[in-house]
Amino acid sequence: MAEPAVERPEARPGRLARIRGGLPRTGLAVLCGLLLAAAFPPYDLWPLSILAVAGLSLLTRGRTARQGAWTGFAFGLPFFLWLLSWLRVIGLDATIGLSVVEALFIAALGAGLAATSRLRAWPLWAACLWVTQEWARDRLPLGGFPWGRLAFANTASPFTPLAALGGAPLVTFAVALAAALLAWAAPRLRGPRRAPRAAALAGAGAVTALLAGYVVPVPTAAADTVKVAVIQGNVPNPGMDFLGRPMMVLNNHASATERLAADIAAGRAERPDVVIWPENSSDLDPFSVPEAHQRIDQAVRAVGVPTLVGTLVDGPDNQHVQNEGIVWDPTTGPGASYTKQHPVPFGEYVPFRDQLSKVITRLQRVARDFYPGTHNGVMQLGPARIGDVICFEVAYDEIVRDTVNQGGRVLVVQTNNATYAKSGQPDQQLAMSRLRAVEHGRAVLIAATSGISAIIAPDGSVVSRTQELTPAELSAVVPLRDARTVADKVGAAPEWALAVAGLLACGAVVVGGIRRRRSGGTPVEAESLTPVVQ
Repeated sequence: MAEPAVERPEARPGRLARIRGGLPRTGLAVLCGLLLAAAFPPYDLWPLSILAVAGLSLLTRGRTARQGAWTGFAFGLPFFLWLLSWLRVIGLDATIGLSVVEALFIAALGAGLAATSRLRAWPLWAACLWVTQEWARDRLPLGGFPWGRLAFANTASPFTPLAALGGAPLVTFAVALAAALLAWAAPRLRGPRRAPRAAALAGAGAVTALLAGYVVPVPTAAADTVKVAVIQGNVPNPGMDFLGRPMMVLNNHASATERLAADIAAGRAERPDVVIWPENSSDLDPFSVPEAHQRIDQAVRAVGVPTLVGTLVDGPDNQHVQNEGIVWDPTTGPGASYTKQHPVPFGEYVPFRDQLSKVITRLQRVARDFYPGTHNGVMQLGPARIGDVICFEVAYDEIVRDTVNQGGRVLVVQTNNATYAKSGQPDQQLAMSRLRAVEHGRAVLIAATSGISAIIAPDGSVVSRTQELTPAELSAVVPLRDARTVADKVGAAPEWALAVAGLLACGAVVVGGIRRRRSGGTPVEAESLTPVVQ
């Protein structure tokens, strides 16, 4: 009878030694993840996005897929924990849970980066894989969560104009390509013979990717204009209980509009063509609460121009509500409306409610689920044909693009950031809106209950903005545009092409490995980080 196998004494120390040997790499991955977080608002240190991505490329270079996945996770988790720290008002568990889910996508990216580093032209495939990762994360799970895209850290950088050609995915690709080329060049700077020349060539490619946006024309001309007023009425208390007593938020916005009307009557201000109120500016359904209807109508009649009002209205049944922007005419009252198409999971609806609410009692605060809208936000508001999107929808490419392609001449972002006041989240959403302005060549009007409200020109520059937690009113004359950018015309084609290219590169590595195993060969080693002396 055979003796049972006995684990060799040296096996355990060897495993521990491998773990200890990987700690420096893990620590560097954590550092790079934190650098990437600092590239985003409210810090806006966009060059760090190139440094962080280059660092991840080097750390996964020539590693196994498993090592690359762990390095990617070590990079992604601290990145999302810092980037999404504004979720702490909901709960630490929400911050950690969402960060872990999002970091798993970066782990898959890390495995792909490690695998494709064995291919020729690997910086190109690395850049494609960043788009692949964002493509998946923007859609999965439960409709996806696009926060943290490289493009959203580069909304005021030399890469930004590329959005007018291929949207946010092309900006991400250019950032990642510049970073991967620098990662390829760095080890060659001190190499013999041709290595410095190769490094210089890669550096030139990175600079070209960096400066490519300067040759992209951003169309800003307009056939006509519209005079707008954006109302920020503020809320009683920031945080989860921002609404205060019923009618308080509505009264804040109605009173601010009436003050504007008084200034117009006294000659201190010019009458706008339209007025924009934010998401949830009415905290009660004006169709079921007569006092709310009367208060809105009173304020709109006072200012005398069509007003876009944000409110929650009863849904098709007693288990649902709808988050709407309603065109309110001073003569005829409420008219056309837009219902938010993409409610936020766990914030505006609870997936698997019956099961999860028993375990997470805090979910019971979401008493009714938001019912999603079925059409885009293109509406006629006075003389302006607007494209309305509500809050987090500005992060989703197809929702914003659809409003432009269907005739929106100016983009409106109605938002309620009161829950996340002074947390950095309003700054991040402002940055996304700046990118959308360039991507679609449209002025963007942000109306927020408590800030940040802003008026953004078609070139992405901020014309004016408010401070947070302060009642305010912004006025400006903005262009109304009909022309569409290249990004509008090509739609999601660049994203799909780049994402599929990344997947095909990974597929080529897998197929090559299978063929080598069947032929009895050994895996092809990655190109050395140190140039070989010929």
